[in-house]
Amino acid sequence: MSAQSPTNTGTGSASTPQPALDDLTKQVTAPPQWLQDAMSVPRSQGTVMADGCPINYFQWGDPTKPGLLMMHGFLAHARCFAFIAPYLAEDYNIVAFDLSGMGDSGARHSYPLETRVDEVLAVAAQTGLFAQQPDGKKPTLIAHSYGGHVALAVMEKASDRFDGLIICDLMTLRPERLMAYFGSSKPPGSQDPKRKNKVYPDYETAKGRFVLSPPQATEVPALFDYMAYHSLKQVEGGWTWKFDPSVFRRETDQHDHVFKQGETIVKTPGRKALIYGEQSLLFDADSAAYIRELGGTDLPIIGIPNARHHLMLDQPIAFATTLRTILAIWA
Repeated sequence: MSAQSPTNTGTGSASTPQPALDDLTKQVTAPPQWLQDAMSVPRSQGTVMADGCPINYFQWGDPTKPGLLMMHGFLAHARCFAFIAPYLAEDYNIVAFDLSGMGDSGARHSYPLETRVDEVLAVAAQTGLFAQQPDGKKPTLIAHSYGGHVALAVMEKASDRFDGLIICDLMTLRPERLMAYFGSSKPPGSQDPKRKNKVYPDYETAKGRFVLSPPQATEVPALFDYMAYHSLKQVEGGWTWKFDPSVFRRETDQHDHVFKQGETIVKTPGRKALIYGEQSLLFDADSAAYIRELGGTDLPIIGIPNARHHLMLDQPIAFATTLRTILAIWA
């Protein structure tokens, strides 16, 4: 892996490009060599303002190359792409950012989908991804899970500003399977938004409460450690979660979109492709068949073997390779 040092060409503030090896703290157990190599690729970190809220972002690659905008899932953070982006940085200008209320971005009073969409467009504009390239190439969206829900709304509003969208393991099941999946439990993201995040006395105790959703093992333990460490922050009295509890405050019937996800994927304008983990509980071979039945016969749908929902933690190299393949074909 090699890449030019990224330079911000928008109006956001960015730090001097540098390796991210400091991210691999002593809390990350035995990081494999490939991970250390990936984190050695220079990246910048900066902040842009979106509707008055500071948004944290990372940037890799060459600003004269085509842009990629990477979006994480619910309660996650941009660092889930920190070891994926370096494998694309030689050929692309890449930005990954923390959605407001998550990671190291600022908090809002509420998080309606329309605000999320405007946030994505602001990040793309202020980091230079909308800057005219010599070949007129527009940026591509790459979005995991909940980020895919937001990205579909972005494409609905502004598909003319993007070259395409790669959706990564966004929950898409037939309605009867969704009913069986949820059962009598509340849908994901239904916690009390008024409940403050608990403060744990030490990091070890806090990390012990870190779980992936849906629960799963990971093929690379160091990546679980990495995601856990950067999901927490030290505060007075101990450690607590970075996310803002208000992200659980949802609009009326907002979960209805889950039951219409297949139709939304098919009807949303713009070029699209789908990647999923073949062992995922949220998207599987039947999901692919369902999308085909709904009319998505022209969509590339690629399953990654031995990967679950959090496919970048299970099969990071295979995931990066799949992204590179789709982007190369589209180019």
